[in-house]
Amino acid sequence: MNAPQPPAGPALPERLANDPAAKLLALELLRLERGCATVRMNIRPDMANAHGICHGGFVFSLADSTFGYACNSYDDPMVGAGASIDFIAPTRIGDVLTATATEILRTARHGIYDVVVVNRGGDVVAHFRGRCARLRSEIKPVESQE
Repeated sequence: MNAPQPPAGPALPERLANDPAAKLLALELLRLERGCATVRMNIRPDMANAHGICHGGFVFSLADSTFGYACNSYDDPMVGAGASIDFIAPTRIGDVLTATATEILRTARHGIYDVVVVNRGGDVVAHFRGRCARLRSEIKPVESQE
């Protein structure tokens, strides 16, 4: 179960380089292997809610993107079919969050992935579970906006 995983398929890094949402959030891909991914995000002041803490939507987006990288790491196009998140602790402006996605189940048509989000101190701040489904037809990748 803890055996090293082969690297992700060759098409994924090219797609990640053109991911507008990842650019907007300044996501940093730390690790990508088949079925797993680790991504880091700095919490900026413009990510605050009315309480002065990070808006949960940004934490969800970090977890969702990490899930997306993991479920697409085989070069079989998959999309989210459902997701849930439990917010365990608030996240602070200036903190650094790291999300790690782990494959729980994968079939030819579906997958289930868990994502744990931790803060700079290693404390769990959120737990996300995502379900993915295989695309029936290829979607054209987004062209770079630069």
